[in-house]
Amino acid sequence: MSVDQCQRIVNTLDKEITDLEKKKAAKDKEIASLQGKVNTTNKSITKNTSPSMLSSKLRQITGWETDIAKKSKESADLSAKIADKRKKRSEAYLKLQKAQQDEQKKSDKQTAKMIKDYENRINELQRQAIQQIIQPQLHYISQKDEEYDVFISHAWEDKEDFVDELVTEMRRLGIKVWYDTDRLKWGDSMREKIDKGLSKSRYGVVVLSPDYIREDKYWTKSELNGLFQVETINGKTILPIWHKLTKKQVTEYSPIIADRKALTTSDYTAEEMANTLKELFFDIEGK
Repeated sequence: MSVDQCQRIVNTLDKEITDLEKKKAAKDKEIASLQGKVNTTNKSITKNTSPSMLSSKLRQITGWETDIAKKSKESADLSAKIADKRKKRSEAYLKLQKAQQDEQKKSDKQTAKMIKDYENRINELQRQAIQQIIQPQLHYISQKDEEYDVFISHAWEDKEDFVDELVTEMRRLGIKVWYDTDRLKWGDSMREKIDKGLSKSRYGVVVLSPDYIREDKYWTKSELNGLFQVETINGKTILPIWHKLTKKQVTEYSPIIADRKALTTSDYTAEEMANTLKELFFDIEGK
């Protein structure tokens, strides 16, 4: 039985219990009223009450007591029904809890499978990339024909409010940046140019944003997969930046990249990020 079905049963029993309790309360109120009449009439009987009046009062008392007995039985029946409904409600609630636990286990299994499938997909893309996309020797120090320090992987929608400024700050510090705005010309093959940029870049700065992780963003996924492949050959390559994203959103998009230390546009300016990258280069070259 599903969680929704179990919940409906519990809700129905709760309503039935409430209705029965209202009926019992009304019945008990009637009994109390009748008992009050009996008590009041008994007190009105004195040694001065005439025989005819005494007979009339006793008949009234007998009638009320008969009604009290009848209504008391009805109240007892309602109590029994309430007890039975509460027992059924307790049993139904236990079933609801079990259904919720089963559903949670099923959800956990689906999540685990999704992560496993994602990891398998990454591995497959890495194998394909070895054959089809990149055949680089990318280490910055040993590679004589190295052309770029940084490849910027981003969504077009983020250029104006952040990426253009970041690239400007990097170039101001002398960092060589592969940026599609000035690397792609009319008629160029986007795929070939991006592949070349990836293969000739020392690091990949990935600007993760709501537009970057959209389901229909083919090129951002392709670039990120290429950068993951570069890492299998040269080690640490991807430098993530979170732009208008939460930890939860990044984790849902890529648990692997969510585990990386990232700079966020909410905590750092473009100038500060460029300086941090320059310091990273200085540390590596100084070793």
